Amino acid sequence: MDLSSVGLRVLCRIAESGSFTAAAAQLGYTQSAVSRQAAAIERSVGATLFERRTDGVRLTRAGMTLLRHARAILDSVDEAERDLTGEAPPTELVRLGLVPSAGLMMLPALLRRLAETAPGIRVHTRDGTTPGLARALRAGSLDVAVLTARPPYRPPDGESPRLHVTAVQDIELRLAVPATGAFAGRTSVHVDELLDASWIVTPSSSAEPLLGVWPGLPGRARIVHRAHDWSTKLQLVAGGFGVTTIPEGLSSVIPAGVITVDVQGAAPEVRRVLVARLPGAATPAVESVIEAIGSTV
Repeated sequence: MDLSSVGLRVLCRIAESGSFTAAAAQLGYTQSAVSRQAAAIERSVGATLFERRTDGVRLTRAGMTLLRHARAILDSVDEAERDLTGEAPPTELVRLGLVPSAGLMMLPALLRRLAETAPGIRVHTRDGTTPGLARALRAGSLDVAVLTARPPYRPPDGESPRLHVTAVQDIELRLAVPATGAFAGRTSVHVDELLDASWIVTPSSSAEPLLGVWPGLPGRARIVHRAHDWSTKLQLVAGGFGVTTIPEGLSSVIPAGVITVDVQGAAPEVRRVLVARLPGAATPAVESVIEAIGSTV
């Protein structure tokens, strides 16, 4: 079996991104170059590593096995490079992923706490969806991730072995509405009042459901704006252009012109905040970050 570090990095990037096209964009390669590398790896190991699906690419069982070894090999290559150049890191790096709402709610406080309690840890962060961050954990691009789950709180992905997951907080959804207009001065609205509302949502995908519409809404929602980031969504609400769901923990960061209200006439909607990492023993640095997350929420 003859495997190059380039091929192993391509394998990791495909596992993380879930598609050849996204992997090529992230690596700066053409899609055909990534496809050739994938085919070369499969020929070298004599097994099918990638399952091509309509919603992207998933690693087969053999692919997941090779991925675990690829991470260890690439870590050793990076360590050898540091030793040869004399660029040993002065601090221990932990790569942390967060869903956007968790970043808004906890990230600044988390980083301040780590600076006080564990100054030897250097944290690099990135945001993403729960499915994307779970893939990044599997691919070895992240060490720990803050995810969210909705009832019935299934595991973040269906791969084996299961990710090590700890629940740290349950958060109820509220509704963000303009401070002026139909709901001005209200503390609650009935779900039936939302039938004709204009909704501001985060675009959905096959792996991530539509975010922003009240889940118990009867009938079909009228979606008028789609945006990925919270700032855009909340500014649209402030401008009177629609309403959107919001975790109660974000109430402290909403802009002027936005109020939050409870939704009556529908079951409470609760989202669970999870901390996930790969199975097995965690490093002391990762454990310190997880402990800080638990004390921050």
